[in-house]
Amino acid sequence: MHSRKLLKNKGFYKMKIRQLSSKDENFSAELDALLAYEATADEKLEATVAAILNDVRLRGDAAVLEYTGRFDRLALASAPEMELPRAELRAAFEGLPADQRAALEAAAQRVTDYHQKQLQASWSYTDADGTLLGQQVTRWIGLDCMCGRQSGLSVVSADECAARQGGGCCRADYGGSDTRWCQESAGAGSGIPVRCGSCVYHWWCTGRCCFGIRYGNHSKVDKIVGPGNAYVAAAKRRVFGICGIDMIAGPSEILVICDGLTNPDWIAMDLFSQAEHDELAQAILLSPDAGFIQAVAESADRLLAQMPRREIIKTALENRGALIHVASLEEACAISNRIAPEHLEMSVADPQAWLPKLKHAGAIFMGRHTSEALGDYCAGPNHVLPTSGTARFSSPLGVYDFQKRSSLIMVSEQGAQTLGKIAATLAFGEGLQAHAQSALYRSKIN
Repeated sequence: MHSRKLLKNKGFYKMKIRQLSSKDENFSAELDALLAYEATADEKLEATVAAILNDVRLRGDAAVLEYTGRFDRLALASAPEMELPRAELRAAFEGLPADQRAALEAAAQRVTDYHQKQLQASWSYTDADGTLLGQQVTRWIGLDCMCGRQSGLSVVSADECAARQGGGCCRADYGGSDTRWCQESAGAGSGIPVRCGSCVYHWWCTGRCCFGIRYGNHSKVDKIVGPGNAYVAAAKRRVFGICGIDMIAGPSEILVICDGLTNPDWIAMDLFSQAEHDELAQAILLSPDAGFIQAVAESADRLLAQMPRREIIKTALENRGALIHVASLEEACAISNRIAPEHLEMSVADPQAWLPKLKHAGAIFMGRHTSEALGDYCAGPNHVLPTSGTARFSSPLGVYDFQKRSSLIMVSEQGAQTLGKIAATLAFGEGLQAHAQSALYRSKIN
């Protein structure tokens, strides 16, 4: 393992961040190795999650209360005590310094404004023969937001605001007072906040938080969303099918594409911003300017000593980070699509001109002044994003995740004649006689 000590008399860390070039013969294999991340099933972890799931299924809230006391160090006598009183939320929020209250309210308003644009409405139309077709949009019941290693205030704000716009009934596993005031600033009221299952102070959260809300006697939900650790991910996998989930999230990721004209200190700090989340986080820079890549490496060495979480940052950058020299910005976009990052910064002169070439990313941050950190807190779009390459087929959390759709079909008598014949012809062709006769029974053809 690389030394983690400050170099004497120099005042900076010397990191060994891998530097790659797309021209290298083995680049493709090196990139695959860099991106390889599997939350491989740990047998002990899976066994723990399975045992807790079964226990909560059998004993309901009694088991939830027991695990809350064991893992969250929170003694609760009954299920109703799981709920956080609104007065406690309000008092926690009002107890904050004025500047923090104002910042939380401003962030929550921006997130709300953005998510209002995502609202979907029911619709229908009637065709020429009088048949009505359409879509009805309804809400699902429940949200379980698991916070991670940090306080998670931005997660609470993003999820809560999206849930309120979508009409979802929001429940959350917060636990810590630092997230309670954030929920209040987000306009809590769309559901019942609960204090059990805190990942805020206890990283070893077993996933019981998912099980309690789905299987406990207290209440049940239709869908579970929000980030969490490996236990939470295992829990969400196991309850999927019994209820819905948003995604299985992996470690945080950032990919920066830069033309070499941005302040290298800015880019180094952008890489730090995601690396400080977790030792398994990934931060990658793509640039056609070899000199700029070296400048960013030097900035990173110099700035790391200022970071309280420097040990985590250093481990993440040395183990899963990379500074990659590419032939052109066009090639950088192609590599980005291959990576399909959670966060993509386009720190270039004309970022919008490159959008047509960018197919896969959870969120795209455009321009030299658009740091990913703004997206984490107050830009507006939801920052619960697909990771580990799943941006190839997944999208950010949004209002649409808190709503579901039902198709509407009301066939007129006239429509039954035409549609019945079409359906029967297709059904007979498939050898499904009952389908055909069911369609023909409503028509005069029968």
